[in-house]
Amino acid sequence: MSTPPKTVALIAHDGKKADMVAFAISHRDVLQRYELIATRTTGQLLRDKCDLEVELMLSGPHGGDAQIAAQVAEGRIEAVFFFIDPLGKHPHDPDINTLLRICNVHNVPLATNTATAAYIISMKAL
Repeated sequence: MSTPPKTVALIAHDGKKADMVAFAISHRDVLQRYELIATRTTGQLLRDKCDLEVELMLSGPHGGDAQIAAQVAEGRIEAVFFFIDPLGKHPHDPDINTLLRICNVHNVPLATNTATAAYIISMKAL
């Protein structure tokens, strides 16, 4: 009986979507070993630009961050890579903060920038 693949969530604010695509291209061989979920726009970019199989949630402002937070709380997500634009304004900040808090409550690895995400992948911490 084989172990099901682990799930990694991928999210990027608009100002960081190019960084997420570049990260995914650089680490495609590792990412494709996982079940991937993403907020809608980020996930669609990863499908189109990186040829990765990604399950799409709602877009972040429409509840996608909250959907992913719920899966983290249920123990279904192994790690979250959420590339945050610290200089942008985000009307759905409460959902973003909930996701960050839930990751911390449940001790789920959380990368908010490319350096941390690359470190997590390079250490094979997943």
